[in-house]
Amino acid sequence: MFFRKKSYKVICVGSVSKDVFFPTDEGVILDTPEDITAKQKIAFELGGKYAVADRYEAVGGVAANVAHGLTRLGQAAGCYSKIGNDATGKWIVSEFERENVPAEMLFIDEAAKTDLSAIIVLIQNGERVIFHNRDANEKLEIIEEKFADASWVFVSALNGDWRKKLTTLIALKEKYGYALALNPGQHNIKEDAKLMFQAMTKSDVLVLNKDEAIELILETQKEISREHLDDEMFLLKTLKNLGAGIIGMTDGKRGAWSFDGQECWYCPSYTLNGLIDSTGAGDAFASGFLVAILEGKSIDYGLRYGIANSGSVVGAYGAIAGLLSKSAMDDIIKKITPRRLH
Repeated sequence: MFFRKKSYKVICVGSVSKDVFFPTDEGVILDTPEDITAKQKIAFELGGKYAVADRYEAVGGVAANVAHGLTRLGQAAGCYSKIGNDATGKWIVSEFERENVPAEMLFIDEAAKTDLSAIIVLIQNGERVIFHNRDANEKLEIIEEKFADASWVFVSALNGDWRKKLTTLIALKEKYGYALALNPGQHNIKEDAKLMFQAMTKSDVLVLNKDEAIELILETQKEISREHLDDEMFLLKTLKNLGAGIIGMTDGKRGAWSFDGQECWYCPSYTLNGLIDSTGAGDAFASGFLVAILEGKSIDYGLRYGIANSGSVVGAYGAIAGLLSKSAMDDIIKKITPRRLH
């Protein structure tokens, strides 16, 4: 049963896609420590052909993943995105219905193809490389009246004329008074860091990974030592001083940090069923972290929720299957202990 428009607490704006996963152990991992934002890469034989034992299909896209995560944890959340009138789009709608996630804001573009991703997952460590094709989401439009009753709007990496979309959402925040949770995409930062900073200063919650934090800061402060860029406390305090809201920052297997301007917390990673596929770990963290904030909990609980959710989702292929329910979350967070940093 779908939520009516006025019952949405969070509208997640951004991408939805069909993700197809190809697990393989054939890739060679290369260490590239000289590249501060991409310290490892994967190589395959040029012209090679590789067989995979099985493949997996799942709904993907940041907005869709976060909407599913919020819904599993009892929040009234919708995904604001665009699909094509094709078999892939119809499959996505059926998957939303199966998960009881509202599909009424998945707008159909008759002339577009639904977004599709092919994802190579490395069996040896669960890391992945994503090849995505965006079409429908390039054409996503912001319709003002759809946001009039929202309490929160979660904005992830936007595509197409993303500057116009982001500027409109910032203006609507001022008009309607909703809170803004921002999850900037690296391509958005690289293409227009000034606008991303404007959005960041309007954020009530900022969720990003360490690489994205570095990219944001380097766009305004070029002369920063490598030592500072590797210092999580420096990154958090700098982003906060630049105007960010409550910050949740992840760094893969190393865990996550949170800072609200008063307290800084760190939480190591935690996996519930081992590491199979890291796809969607950041989105699962974002939905968990945001739920704790929505429930009025402190930022250390934001880390507990985020780490628990991300640590569960990596135990299955795709960004949806491993998302936690409210009851499962309540059990798992008892095993997770963040520590306050001074």
